[in-house]
Amino acid sequence: MSSTPQQPLIDRLERAGIRPSAQRVAIAAYVLDTKDHPTADQVWSRVKAEFPMVSRATVYNTLQTFREHGLVQQLVLAEGSVVFDPNVEPHHHFVDDETGIIEDIPWQALRVGKVDELEGVDVREYMVVVRGRRKPGRRR
Repeated sequence: MSSTPQQPLIDRLERAGIRPSAQRVAIAAYVLDTKDHPTADQVWSRVKAEFPMVSRATVYNTLQTFREHGLVQQLVLAEGSVVFDPNVEPHHHFVDDETGIIEDIPWQALRVGKVDELEGVDVREYMVVVRGRRKPGRRR
């Protein structure tokens, strides 16, 4: 059995319990390896450029399958915009007001205190979203 450049992605999908169809592998090749936080339409546009026969519905359904199997997070970080994040480890986000670019902030970079002391709620998880502008000269 020969190995293909896609084999690591195929193996990853199979380990997650997902059948690796050609469309799913094409979507995974982008969305699981990006530092961006793309919308489903951005994923569709990007994947369609190299896999023209992929439908919008296939992309949406595949992203939901990836979310259900723990490969991506589905986040609402801007009003009316759902994005997908392949970083499923605990972390925070910075949203640039000017460009809309979303960047990961390492978990340990911010300290949030007393979450466990909130009354009347059982906190399952939390994330801080920091909004502002990138300082001149600072790159992603």
